[in-house]
Amino acid sequence: MKITRNKVYKFISVVIILIFAFLFTFPLYWIITGAFKPYEAINSLTPEWWPSEWVTTHFEKLMSNRKAPLWELHIPFGSFFSENGKPIVFWEGPEAPAAIRWLINTVFMAVTAMLLTCVTAAMAGYALAKKRFVGRTVLFTLIVCAMALPKQVILIPLVREMSDLNLYNTIWSVIFPAVGWPFGVFLIKQFSEGIPGEILESARIDGAGEIKTFINIVFPMIKPGVGALAIFTFINTWNDYFMQLIMLVNSEVWTISLGIAKLQGEYSTDYGLLMAGATMAAIPIITVFIIFQKYFTKGITMGAVKG
Repeated sequence: MKITRNKVYKFISVVIILIFAFLFTFPLYWIITGAFKPYEAINSLTPEWWPSEWVTTHFEKLMSNRKAPLWELHIPFGSFFSENGKPIVFWEGPEAPAAIRWLINTVFMAVTAMLLTCVTAAMAGYALAKKRFVGRTVLFTLIVCAMALPKQVILIPLVREMSDLNLYNTIWSVIFPAVGWPFGVFLIKQFSEGIPGEILESARIDGAGEIKTFINIVFPMIKPGVGALAIFTFINTWNDYFMQLIMLVNSEVWTISLGIAKLQGEYSTDYGLLMAGATMAAIPIITVFIIFQKYFTKGITMGAVKG
């Protein structure tokens, strides 16, 4: 059988891809298996590649460390009217392990930020791409410049703004800054540039308003870009440890990553506990990626073709 050059290139490409796939997935494998290893196996000088004994000690310790209400629903901006300036709780859930509460806080934070970012970025990106108004170029230039600003530069104004709105030390103090993500507007604008103007003009002739045109025509055409943005936003918000550390003080509003970090001892580190928490934190991210994988891949492919 004659071996062609294309087959050799294909074989080499597959080998390289498999090597990179192994390098990227091995840390996840090590964390998940480490969460079920005994303490002695984790700290052993000789690595144990596969657990010889599966234990749930670290998860039990994680669940029994602290207790907290499973959820707390506050009156919106109720802290403005309370005597002590704290949020007014009108519905409190049953007591549960604090790790479950932290996981719920993180999922709520990431999903809410993802939905709000996708909606606002889709509308703003479409307007910047297809609408002609005074200051459009200047506004887009400012958005691009904002992408270059590190988060530390705007940290103090953000903290003061959240404090003035009585949102500091609440989940919303992490959600709202994530919604105004310049990259999201930039990404959707690039996708909206490919929408034919003739289709929009036909919709106006048929009597469709702006809202109907956006929902029925524009949004289905930019859906791959919105799917890619959803994954980016979810992961970016979930992993934004720096903002969570600054904005969230009380243990009731901690996220899973912040709560696990706070459980570490001052002079020692319980790696089994950290791996158990990291395993819990990885499940929602993997789930979201599996759900939006089709749109993410299609969005990246369309962006490459358009580039």
